[in-house]
Amino acid sequence: MVQKIHFNSQSRIQASWIKWASFLLASYWFAPQTVFGNPQDPSQIPNIFKPQSTPAHSIFQLSLFVLAICAVIFVIVFSLLAYSVIKFRRRANDDGREPPPIYGSNQIELAWTVIPVLIVLVLFLATARVIHGIQQAKPPAEAIEVIAVGHQFWWEFRYPGLGVVTANELHVPASDPAHPTPTFITLLSADTDHSFWVPRLAGKTDLIPNRENHMWMDPNEPGIYVGQCAQYCGTQHAKMLLRVYVDPPDKFRQWIEEQSKRAQVSESAKEGRRIFETTACINCHAVSGTVADGRFGPDLTHLMSRDTIASGAATNTHENLRLWIHNPETIKPGALMPAMNLKQQDLDAVTAYLETLR
Repeated sequence: MVQKIHFNSQSRIQASWIKWASFLLASYWFAPQTVFGNPQDPSQIPNIFKPQSTPAHSIFQLSLFVLAICAVIFVIVFSLLAYSVIKFRRRANDDGREPPPIYGSNQIELAWTVIPVLIVLVLFLATARVIHGIQQAKPPAEAIEVIAVGHQFWWEFRYPGLGVVTANELHVPASDPAHPTPTFITLLSADTDHSFWVPRLAGKTDLIPNRENHMWMDPNEPGIYVGQCAQYCGTQHAKMLLRVYVDPPDKFRQWIEEQSKRAQVSESAKEGRRIFETTACINCHAVSGTVADGRFGPDLTHLMSRDTIASGAATNTHENLRLWIHNPETIKPGALMPAMNLKQQDLDAVTAYLETLR
């Protein structure tokens, strides 16, 4: 009976290990697809081991250095353990007596004190060097200045020198190593703590109320790079996603030019505009060239130029936009945007109006 119970217990332990190993493997493969969809562009996979910007590259090199030191420590410790287990295993003629203890070995005590201190010192100096190199970088004259403001639960991006305000999708120019055009970002928070993190472009930096933080990136490969808020900031922290569009210089200039224009409204959307401007929408949202000048929600002047809505929680399609206006809770439970409870006819009109904002 005892042997049977021991066997069942051992089987349960093995089954538990198999279950957790399977869970971790599945998480590794499917987590990016679950959070960011199934990206066709490899740049949309937030892989810290494929840096595409100077700050991310520095952090990557530091990570490899730390991993190498940890690997050496692991190999040494594991080898000593394996040697001890094999060399001093219990033998058939063992009389059961314990070996004589060793007291006062100055060599051993010195070794396990000095070596760890030296390892920690090396890691500290290497880390301090990388942090100093990133944080003390001076912006060149060609640098792009961006102010990123974290809100619950979306991102606001302002280009003060270019007169552009957008939301959730940050556009930056690709930086030529011969003539670098990095993007320097000032990080602010409108409410609570947030954290800006795009793994392939830079390390994570917090956005703290009543405090300015700074970071920069100089990606040299065009593409879409994804990230998200890395600091728990409330109910929809997990869906406060980030998309950084690294555009070729010509395409970036074209995007700035289009974003600088006022909203253009067709005659067919006049009724939707009237409803939009006579409801609570204008208390939170802004549309250039109209009476809408709210600041609590995203600027909608060029809403349809964005690929996503709700800070990346849904693609920017007619159906999703209509559903988002009707009841945001269905897409993003806990979002601070209220349901407008419009009549079906008015809902269709407002949706049609917003679809003209390009």
